[in-house]
Amino acid sequence: MARTPSNMLSLGTTAPNFDLIDVTSDSTVSLDNLKGEKGTIIMFISNHCPFVKHVNSTIASMGQQYHGSEIRFIAISSNDVINYPEDSPELMKLNAVENNFNFPYLYDESQQVAKDYDAACTPDFYLFDSELKLIYRGQLDDSRPGNELECDGADLKNAIDCLTNKRDNTRIQKPSIGCNIKWK
Repeated sequence: MARTPSNMLSLGTTAPNFDLIDVTSDSTVSLDNLKGEKGTIIMFISNHCPFVKHVNSTIASMGQQYHGSEIRFIAISSNDVINYPEDSPELMKLNAVENNFNFPYLYDESQQVAKDYDAACTPDFYLFDSELKLIYRGQLDDSRPGNELECDGADLKNAIDCLTNKRDNTRIQKPSIGCNIKWK
């Protein structure tokens, strides 16, 4: 099991726009159409990675918790589906249904979006403010498969709380750890 860390994109970076297929609705969507009024979470995930499987229920729960709020969740898979067919759009849709994702799950076939965000691993989390400026990047929490810590989303929840309550996030932002993105 690979243990690839996030690249930790610079805070203040503007979120690169994209137009991708949402496998849950079979429609093309853009960041401009999906962004939240106060904040937008972009998650690079995949179907087969054990690190992502470990957090799926937590991200699904957080998606429900913040549903209808001014924070929007967007999941993106950028893996090479030729060599990793379990990450195909058809199986992405099935994964979204099985895990009760209530947020779009987008397919980055060209892998350009992952490159634009300097994404390195799955899962990898980015929180952007209302102006799409990066205010948090890194891990969901300290939990990893096998380390016996509860997966509760503490780091990302703290970042969201700081954003929505207009407080500075003074916590150290730790890189996510997971499977490397499967490049073509």
